[in-house]
Amino acid sequence: MKITLDLPEHAFSSLRQAPDDFAAELRLAACVKWYELGRISQAKAAEISGLSRAAFIDALRAYHVPAIQAAPSDLEPALAL
Repeated sequence: MKITLDLPEHAFSSLRQAPDDFAAELRLAACVKWYELGRISQAKAAEISGLSRAAFIDALRAYHVPAIQAAPSDLEPALAL
């Protein structure tokens, strides 16, 4: 499937990116955010962004997003053992 966005032409020059590079970065940023919000898994985010899972985890680090999404309440049962 293909999605088309209308963006001002100067957006690419101000970011100093070619349109294809901008599209790839935009797709990755969306996947990182969706993963951070818990909307998609790492595997699905990697697939949508076009990266391997290891490369997506590296991207998470670059965006300062934890690769493991766990709330303190998720860890409480493990601590009781």
